[in-house]
Amino acid sequence: MIVAGVTGGIGSGKSTLCKVWESLGAKVVYADDLAKKLMVENQDVKAKLVELFGAKTYSADGTLNKQHLIEEAFQKGRVEELNNVVHPAVHNEFHRIAENVEKTDVKILVKEAALLLNNGRPEAMDAVILVMSPVSDQISRVQKRDSVEKKDVLERMNKQPDFESLKSYADYIIHNNGTIEEFKLKSKKLYLKVLEDLRDKV
Repeated sequence: MIVAGVTGGIGSGKSTLCKVWESLGAKVVYADDLAKKLMVENQDVKAKLVELFGAKTYSADGTLNKQHLIEEAFQKGRVEELNNVVHPAVHNEFHRIAENVEKTDVKILVKEAALLLNNGRPEAMDAVILVMSPVSDQISRVQKRDSVEKKDVLERMNKQPDFESLKSYADYIIHNNGTIEEFKLKSKKLYLKVLEDLRDKV
């Protein structure tokens, strides 16, 4: 089984590529979704977050108090503390998922994560795919998708890694600079190329 990482900036087209790959048989783990799940379901993660950010981190019914966490972690500059709890849990859970997927006939397991390359190239990845897109396209996509103003998108982009400087960590760079149909076709071709290039892993 090939283990691949997919990364890129907000609105670059990561999710579109992953959806195409899923339609071709890949199993995709979306790191953000997994993190949200673990923050509600993993007792160790919950205990650590309460210890760091206080009892208000969770409502009485056990749901995550997002507003409180945004104020404590993001507005007070403590995002790294939050990441230090959540990221190792996501990493461990991904490995548990990988062990289970390996018992199936899935050929490619994907981890989709914006912060995939924050600490260099992950050792466990057989292939790293970087999705690049013109900034203007990224902004318009996110504005349309999330119904937000340009300045809000730019603010979010500024908090993301500089993907231009991370190109050297990628095995494949795919450019999303045309129509959605063109990008889906590129994504399909890349899936087949990765399968061919790493066929000894399948």
